[in-house]
Amino acid sequence: MAAGWFATGSILCGLGVILGAFGAHGLRERLTPEMLVVFETGVRYHLIHGLGLLAIAWAASRWPDTYVNIAGYLFVAGILIFSGSLYVLAITGIRWLGAITPIGGVCLIIGWGLLAVGVLRAS
Repeated sequence: MAAGWFATGSILCGLGVILGAFGAHGLRERLTPEMLVVFETGVRYHLIHGLGLLAIAWAASRWPDTYVNIAGYLFVAGILIFSGSLYVLAITGIRWLGAITPIGGVCLIIGWGLLAVGVLRAS
């Protein structure tokens, strides 16, 4: 499972860099400053949690535990829901997407908690 998390984290980090460059170069003239900040927030959390998946890969190899793997799934869900909703909100202006963003944030928060619990249980 560790290799899968490492590969997923690497791919998501690469995608985060692509989206960051797209925001900086392709959207700067097309979005309002406020919506550009929203897009950049999505990129920041995307990259942080892509790196978090690398930590999950390491933890899964050192302290195998179901909670560590669940944390990985929650990070992926959090990136998709939190960052994804911010990307779409910034680009389209569809405001109701802001209502689902916190669901992604909760996934990320619970993921960090389960990572800690999983490591403690397995050590």
